[in-house]
Amino acid sequence: MANLDEPLRNVLGDKTAKVLEKGLDLRTVGDLVHHYPRRYAHRGELTPLSGLQDGEHVTVMAEVVKVQGRAITRSPGYVLEITVTDGTGQLKLSFFGRKGSYRAERELAPGTRGLFAGKISTYVPRSGNVQRQLTHPQYKVVAEKSAEQAAQEWADEIIPIYPSTKGLAIETIGTSVGMVLDQLDLPADPMPAPLLGRRRLIGLREAYEGIHRPGSWEELGRAKARLKWDEAFVVQVALAQRRLAAAALPATPRPPSFGGILAEFDARLPFELTEGQRQVGDEIAADLALEHPMHRLLQGDVGAGKTVIALRAMLQVVDGGGQAALLAPTEVLAQQHHRSITAMLGDLAQAGQIGGAEHATRVALLTGSQGAKARKAALLDAASGGAGIVVGTHALLQESVQFADLGLVVVDEQHRFGVEQRDALREKTAGGRPHVLVMTATPIPRTVAMTVFGDLETSVLGQLPAGRSEIRTHVVPPERPAFLARTWERIREEAAQGRQVYIVCPRIGEQEGDEGDSFEQEGDRRSPLGIMELLPKLEELLHGLRVGVLHGKLHPDEKDAVMRRFTDRELDVLLATTVIEVGVDVPNATVMVIMDADRFGVSQLHQLRGRVGRGSLHGLCLLVTDAEPGSKARERLDAVASTTDGFKLSRLDLEQRREGDVLGAAQAGRSSSLRLLTLQRDEDVIRDARDEATALVGDDPDLTGHPGLATVLDSLLDEDRADFLEKG
Repeated sequence: MANLDEPLRNVLGDKTAKVLEKGLDLRTVGDLVHHYPRRYAHRGELTPLSGLQDGEHVTVMAEVVKVQGRAITRSPGYVLEITVTDGTGQLKLSFFGRKGSYRAERELAPGTRGLFAGKISTYVPRSGNVQRQLTHPQYKVVAEKSAEQAAQEWADEIIPIYPSTKGLAIETIGTSVGMVLDQLDLPADPMPAPLLGRRRLIGLREAYEGIHRPGSWEELGRAKARLKWDEAFVVQVALAQRRLAAAALPATPRPPSFGGILAEFDARLPFELTEGQRQVGDEIAADLALEHPMHRLLQGDVGAGKTVIALRAMLQVVDGGGQAALLAPTEVLAQQHHRSITAMLGDLAQAGQIGGAEHATRVALLTGSQGAKARKAALLDAASGGAGIVVGTHALLQESVQFADLGLVVVDEQHRFGVEQRDALREKTAGGRPHVLVMTATPIPRTVAMTVFGDLETSVLGQLPAGRSEIRTHVVPPERPAFLARTWERIREEAAQGRQVYIVCPRIGEQEGDEGDSFEQEGDRRSPLGIMELLPKLEELLHGLRVGVLHGKLHPDEKDAVMRRFTDRELDVLLATTVIEVGVDVPNATVMVIMDADRFGVSQLHQLRGRVGRGSLHGLCLLVTDAEPGSKARERLDAVASTTDGFKLSRLDLEQRREGDVLGAAQAGRSSSLRLLTLQRDEDVIRDARDEATALVGDDPDLTGHPGLATVLDSLLDEDRADFLEKG
């Protein structure tokens, strides 16, 4: 007998074990047992020989009438030709190889009845008569007395098709799995018996048999249901333990105070908060008042007013004597946040200065390109507590940056930061953890995954503030060249009315240090369009318009200068890379033209078009592409054009790129710990598993009463993955 940890060589022998390890990285019995079939086939109903069609997959029952072998003249080799009949017609079976190398020569003598399955092909011999054949068919000899019954059973048999690799036959995997299952010695079922009863789930041994050797489609369905449950439940137990541990971690409560800087800020707001903003603000305020760290995702479509929500949370922490850090992915966005927050606060951001309000703080900016003097002042403001709000880029993560009392970390556009980077900032609090607020307009697949799995508390801003216009999005396709000509006309028309336009390209167009996201490569495609390639053409296409250029290789001061000119309406058109993807706020910009739009991911396209329609004027986004109708890239663009709902688009992203490794550092598109469970189809399983796991962990946090489950959890969550999950 063999347990799940047994090396495959002990069960299958060295030769087969080495093949499985080299081809599929399968080393133990457990690895092979969990290498599930990717699909299943069955031979189907019996087909009379008279009705066979070229290219058809068939199963026939017939009797061998002739067996003949001959050498192949054009190449060294041998072909065994067997003619069979069912009384309605004849069919030739062909086996190519070495003489004597096939069982068929011994087993299919004339007069033998058998079942034969494969794909029909036709050929024309010298006689000129078209003949039908099966090449290397599957077959089974049928005894006379049980022919009909055996035929039906063989035709109905479910055939597992395993994921394989070059040089590794699927038959080798199937045979190896069968040998392992025959010798498998499983411990007691790790799933609590009452839970299995409530959920009407089969035992684990039965599930392994059902997934690899199903006797019926119903049996296969029951096996999948059990194994999907295990994947969801084990992850949910891990998350429930983390949530319980997080609830026990200390965090300084920052309850709302009356008469402080937040109250003064609210009194001065020149607009009414939407009902959604109030509700989300109340959720965050309640979390900040707790004695354990908040870990909340704020999902709001572009333009939904997330920044105001975040600022109010930061001011609540400042009122409570703490500091808040706002982590932005780019210097352009960090500078934009610093300017907008300072402007919104006015004299409330001028603590210690002449004209500063009674309840005031300071807002510091810390970026990697700052001069020594400005950086020193920002570091001092953070370390002394003089700055209640510190805005920065990755520079905030450096060891030299210290805070007097960091109470809240706000991460803007979290998909631009790795888990470890976010954690580095969160660790800058002595004696406890800061509260964490993550903001995003379009979660990447892993965030959607963790949201569905319940690792983050989620707040959603679905309502646009008053005065904000919806953005219309259209694809400019290659089959309609007039649409592209109309695009340039539309830009000139907008500029003539005093409005402004963004034109975005996937890259700069220089050999070194290019930006951009070449999302999908299909064969020998041309290089993505660069802004330096398009710029000379715009002199003709947009003659007379003032065009500025912005990209990541510019010095930060140059970037800031270009953005200021665009904001101050000194430029009509801003030609840029994705450096303007997030946070740039110019209400007068009404049109966004994205060149080679199929080279961008769904998240980027959604973020980019969010730069227009930020005022009372309608926004227009034009997705210029050479992707052909029906292609995956075109389907993606059509989907983006059809909705501005960030969650819908994140689900599209999830469908196309999968959820990544939920329990590891791999991002979407990489291998996943989840083999059967998918977030798109199995949300109900995940939800139910969360409920059961929360209850079980609440009663038995250390799984003392469930040692089998604890063992499974330990094997799934090695130390690195456990740390990653905790940081996430």
